[in-house]
Amino acid sequence: MLSVIIITIGVALLFDFLNGMNDAANSIATIVSTKVLSPKAAVAWAAMFNFAAAFFFGVHVATTIGKGIVNPAIVNEYYIFSALIGAVLWTHYCTHYGLPISVSHALIGGLIGPAIVSGGMQHLVMNGIIKVVAFIVLSPVIGFILGHFMMIVTLHLFKRTTPSRVDSLFRILQLLSSAVFSLGHGSNDAQKTMGIIAVLLYSTGHLGPDFYVPVWVIIAAYTAIALGTLAGGWRVIKTLGVGLTDLKPVHGFCAETAGAMTLIGASLAGIPVSTTHTVTGSIMGVGVTRRLSAVRWNLATHIVWAWVLTIPCSMLVSASVYWILKFFI
Repeated sequence: MLSVIIITIGVALLFDFLNGMNDAANSIATIVSTKVLSPKAAVAWAAMFNFAAAFFFGVHVATTIGKGIVNPAIVNEYYIFSALIGAVLWTHYCTHYGLPISVSHALIGGLIGPAIVSGGMQHLVMNGIIKVVAFIVLSPVIGFILGHFMMIVTLHLFKRTTPSRVDSLFRILQLLSSAVFSLGHGSNDAQKTMGIIAVLLYSTGHLGPDFYVPVWVIIAAYTAIALGTLAGGWRVIKTLGVGLTDLKPVHGFCAETAGAMTLIGASLAGIPVSTTHTVTGSIMGVGVTRRLSAVRWNLATHIVWAWVLTIPCSMLVSASVYWILKFFI
């Protein structure tokens, strides 16, 4: 059994790595598209602050993932393995085709699938799932509203400043906003892997009677997501940073700051939200301050469809894997 647990932890860290790759776009798309940093410098910058988040935030989101989606009593190493396979396959597929999905919701869909195979809906913690599903809608809306508001306020404050001066100032400020957004990304997304590893250890008796997140799990999860960000999902970065709307440093600053405020607030509240949904909403909110047609709505529609399909697709894959494994365990 120990070997299965070790393999499953390895798959969890692989998932965390892929999370960083897909979500690298969230952290650096705007700073790359505005040419404040080169792509390689930008991923190094984001990776550093992804890891730094380990020292600034608690484990509220990890606890929600560990205890707030499914009943921990039904969880075993094969359950977690199936959940991760569902999440990894969907994340890899979408990253390959440049679709900025919610890796968080891929994991949650992966957790739900085996629970249904194990005995039905009674094993689901509906309060936690409802909170997650609600923020599929709320996080991009909040990002949109904050991004739009910040852009309007910024335009008003700098209306008498020359464009070249605005550009120079916000090229510097965007380094700060990108760093804060990467902190928010690390604080929310790495904790999901921490939660899945912790519930695996707890359900197999390796944590004792009380659920908690060991320090080594925290360090391993933050390291994996930082390395994934460093690798960079370049097709996803192109989709968000170039495809969705045209950005200048002032737009990038407002979008990143709005996204960071949403993510950090959600992390402190223990809500596992999508960084992808959040930053996409904030980029669109900034874009429409110019005109509605500044946002490429056809591409935005494709992105939203990927969001809608994430939970059911990863749920279907994980349920199928767990159903097959039940014949051998």
